[in-house]
Amino acid sequence: MLAESFDLTGRVALVTGASRGIGESIAVALAAAGATVVCASRKLESCEAVAQRIVAAGGKSDAVACHIGEPGQIEEAFVEIDRRHGRIDILVNNAAANPYFGPVLDMDLVAYHKTVDVNIRGYFWASVQAGRRMRTQGRGVIVNVASVNGVRPMDGQAVYSMSKAAIINMTQAFAKECGGLGIRVNALLPGITETKFASALHGNPKIRAMVEKMLPLGRIAQPDEMAGAALYLASDASSYTTGASLVVDGGWLA
Repeated sequence: MLAESFDLTGRVALVTGASRGIGESIAVALAAAGATVVCASRKLESCEAVAQRIVAAGGKSDAVACHIGEPGQIEEAFVEIDRRHGRIDILVNNAAANPYFGPVLDMDLVAYHKTVDVNIRGYFWASVQAGRRMRTQGRGVIVNVASVNGVRPMDGQAVYSMSKAAIINMTQAFAKECGGLGIRVNALLPGITETKFASALHGNPKIRAMVEKMLPLGRIAQPDEMAGAALYLASDASSYTTGASLVVDGGWLA
């Protein structure tokens, strides 16, 4: 019975930022659970490679190009999903931007706007597009990949941390408004994970050593370690969970 609650057979999932890192791991996990997974990112070729990996393993997947910082591209991606699949059951908002690492007083507006446009406006507009379709279906799930930075800002990542805090609040707001429509909305809060996106942290030996010393588990996460939590939130195993923030951080916030 419990195993069946993780079964996503017959459901269509869109994972943004699926070309690598946490997004790729989540896409592979959802497909392994039976979902048809649409992999999206700015670079279509990279997403097609992930989709091909899923298909080669016996899953169902295809790809669309979508820059989450461009509202028009978000709309086009959902129209294409309508055309190909006729429904959307799961949205995983994972694509993110963090173009600046350094003192907040030295950050320029170009980097600020890029961070906010992708991390807040992008998540919002993708959630609205998915939510409108889920409302018609009478059910659906949105999983927002936020960060522990949204709870405890990290030095050198002020605006990125602010944007992740906004995502946590956005998750709660959507959950309250959309629960009666059969739509559940939750957030996944990863700790520092060994991805290209976070290379400014784990790629610096001094920062890495400092971080690992502060982690109760004593190590930085691997992308695949986020997939199980995402599957839980996307599946019926979490049927009574909405508006929640699931922390997967090796004890960073403990």
